[in-house]
Amino acid sequence: MTTPASGGAAALPPIRVAALVLIRERRMLMVTARGRDVLFLPGGKIDTGETPVEAVVRESREEVAVVLDEQSIRSLFTVRVQAHGEPEGRMVEMTLFEATTPDDPTPSAEVDAVHWVTSADAFRCPPAGVETLRRLAELGLID
Repeated sequence: MTTPASGGAAALPPIRVAALVLIRERRMLMVTARGRDVLFLPGGKIDTGETPVEAVVRESREEVAVVLDEQSIRSLFTVRVQAHGEPEGRMVEMTLFEATTPDDPTPSAEVDAVHWVTSADAFRCPPAGVETLRRLAELGLID
């Protein structure tokens, strides 16, 4: 087992991420990033000096070209799992925010396509997406 004292992956700080949970007709918005074949939630790393809410607003605009109704933003939960594509022991802490927008999401920036998914699509997701879909299905928010 790697310990922080040994300088291994366990010493790496978690990757702090804010992500959007946009649900319509019991399906959740996910995206495929350029050159990637897995589904991700719209969102990204929280910049230095930025709050998680500011990050989800910025990332939603950058990735799927939507302006969130800031009055509708509410924290759902945080998923802490092994980070996809990172060394073993490197965790992602993804804070998920539910919000509404009148805008129709469209691919933007590094996003190739948008997808409306259910829990049946978990096999296409990295660990954080799998856990998010599981929890949202348990809460009765998605199919």
